[in-house]
Amino acid sequence: MIKQIKLLVVCVLLFTKVAAQSPNIIFVLADDLGYADIGVYGQKLIKTPNLDQLAKEGVIFTDFHAGAPVCSPSRSVLITGLNSGHTTIRGNMTKQGGKPGKKGDQTIYRANLSEKDFTIGNLLQQSDYTTAMAGKWHLDGYDTLAAPNHRGFDHFSGWLISYPKTYANGYWPAERYVNGNTKSIDKNRNGNKGAYMDQIATDEAIDFLSGQKNAKKPFFLMVNYNNPHSPLDAPDELLYADKDWTKDAKTYAAMVSNLDQSVGKLKKYLVDNGLSKNTIVFFCSDNGPRSEPTKQLTAVADFFDSNGDLRGYKRDLYEGGIRVPLIVWAPGLVPAGKVNDTPGYFADIMPTFADIAKSKTNFTSDGTSLYPLLKGQKTGAQRFLYWEFFENGFEQAVRFGNWKAIKKDGKIELYDLKTDLGEMRDVSVSNKDIVKKIETYLTTARTESAFWPVD
Repeated sequence: MIKQIKLLVVCVLLFTKVAAQSPNIIFVLADDLGYADIGVYGQKLIKTPNLDQLAKEGVIFTDFHAGAPVCSPSRSVLITGLNSGHTTIRGNMTKQGGKPGKKGDQTIYRANLSEKDFTIGNLLQQSDYTTAMAGKWHLDGYDTLAAPNHRGFDHFSGWLISYPKTYANGYWPAERYVNGNTKSIDKNRNGNKGAYMDQIATDEAIDFLSGQKNAKKPFFLMVNYNNPHSPLDAPDELLYADKDWTKDAKTYAAMVSNLDQSVGKLKKYLVDNGLSKNTIVFFCSDNGPRSEPTKQLTAVADFFDSNGDLRGYKRDLYEGGIRVPLIVWAPGLVPAGKVNDTPGYFADIMPTFADIAKSKTNFTSDGTSLYPLLKGQKTGAQRFLYWEFFENGFEQAVRFGNWKAIKKDGKIELYDLKTDLGEMRDVSVSNKDIVKKIETYLTTARTESAFWPVD
């Protein structure tokens, strides 16, 4: 009897330890995926059964936004928790200064995160998480320290801007960067196409997960896919071979389907190996669909109605450039089949993760935790969301409740997204009180940047 009691006590203690452990966190990031490229967000032609099922079993956010309308600054907002008026990296290339490097035959200048930047990886490391990333980093510039291993991630396998041979400019790379070293991808040597970039990222992510099944600490894993970023290239272009579409359309659809299959593979591994019971999965995109440098990509986005009713594409501060899908899946931890229309953006992710991790680490963020929303709780008062962008001249965007303002060339456009989601009717003249409120906010919304000065 005494042995039985001891065994029962041990079992209770073990159960209590498991139950008390903070949830694991996985953040999956697509690249240039349009708001309406997924079935649950309105896509009619491209099949995304895995993401649709993820949404059915989780929570979808219909009014969530990236950190910027282009890759690097958007990821900088995500990684630092600071909006694009405060984060260090505010563009893919600097306006002045920065470190030079090669992109193909072109010399360009980029900025690095500074030593003072506190990242989402740092936060979770200090919250006793094992941190890892697989896929493309697409942040920082040309520096040996410009890698996730120096930004709060214990493990990294993928592709970097700072190592040209591993730069993610195609889907069949011959090398990848792994924890400080470059490694050959032999199947892709000499122009061969034996290992698709996003499939490698999925395999690396699963390899990391395989070591976490009996881990004593929770983990944080970022999986940054390249799909469906240009160039148009898919491992299986026969998926839509029977469709009466252009070749470009078939390829793009196959890329989105490959992304969907990748997420499905990750989810299956979590479920099959008992990791889904205490893991929260986030799926998102870094900005809207690409529409340049040729009409080819615009034609594909328009054919699939990748943005639904939204105006604009990547590099636009209109909703089409920054509103992105967000799906959160966590069986038993968040309710299934819920839709949330609360406005949010990438700066919210860091405080959300701090909330999930029950972190006691102090940090600065422009965001607010979404975790209460995931648990069905209501939010507080309306708040301002902020974006800025430099490639089209200095532009700013502000969100306040249903109001959306865009300031360019010194003039404010104002839209009521509740009645005009497509941002077609500027109502600034008839809502001068709102314009004044936004103008007042803009006076304190940002700090100056040495790399992106305002003319």
